[in-house]
Amino acid sequence: MSQNGLSPRAAILRHSVLVLTSAFMLVPFVWMVSLSIKPPDESFRASFSFLPAHFYGVENYSKALTSVPIVRYMGNGFLVCASILTLQILVCAPIAYALAKLRFAGRDLIGGLVLIGLLLPHQVLSLPLFVLGYKLGILDTYVALVFPYIVSPFGIFLFRQFFKGIPDDVVHAARLDGLSEFSIVWKVMLPMALPAIIAFSIFSVVSHWNDLFWPLIAVHDGNLMPPPLGIMNFKNEEAGNDYGPLAAASALVVAPLLIAFLAAQKLFVEGMIGGAVK
Repeated sequence: MSQNGLSPRAAILRHSVLVLTSAFMLVPFVWMVSLSIKPPDESFRASFSFLPAHFYGVENYSKALTSVPIVRYMGNGFLVCASILTLQILVCAPIAYALAKLRFAGRDLIGGLVLIGLLLPHQVLSLPLFVLGYKLGILDTYVALVFPYIVSPFGIFLFRQFFKGIPDDVVHAARLDGLSEFSIVWKVMLPMALPAIIAFSIFSVVSHWNDLFWPLIAVHDGNLMPPPLGIMNFKNEEAGNDYGPLAAASALVVAPLLIAFLAAQKLFVEGMIGGAVK
């Protein structure tokens, strides 16, 4: 028996499944990187080879950076994702604290509404959000890309679960020291919930960095396009059937997410486990 209680055969089977699943998930990324360094005549050969016969990466990445304002698209993505994440933490953390540590009428009802919000796909709300954005006159602005996501049911749920695991004695001690409820949230609860913040940040940034549906509805100005919408525009208007630069642009867009996840993966796992078991 292994240290985790599994027999050697079960451990080998489990790891084999994990390796095969991981390999299957990595195939599109490997194909993307391979296309980004190949010349057009090698992109769709009958036999697959990761490395090209003639390295064409410099040309593809140069075209991806110069043919369309991909840097501007990525800058828009950073601005929108950072704004959404900041506002989500500012809004969701106090709500989660109230649901986890305070007693008031309607708390269970609000908790149930949060769970219902987790079940509703965001696309269901796209029409009323579009009408609301039109009435407010914010369509085709950065505000239109941010305001639908300020309140995150997932963020409230994750923070609530993590806050419930913090002993009530910590909260009582903070109150005895004269801290207000809001001060407890920002000075006590959030610093202790750093793994949950990291986990939620990765989910939030990845979700909104990759979002195409709502930006396609909310903005039409090329200067406001986030990365997915910009890449689609790049494919339709500039690249055509030249998939090398398109794959290079996709690799550039994916790279910041991959680097951020690898840098924070330990805290990400801690945050998810902490929110799940408490």
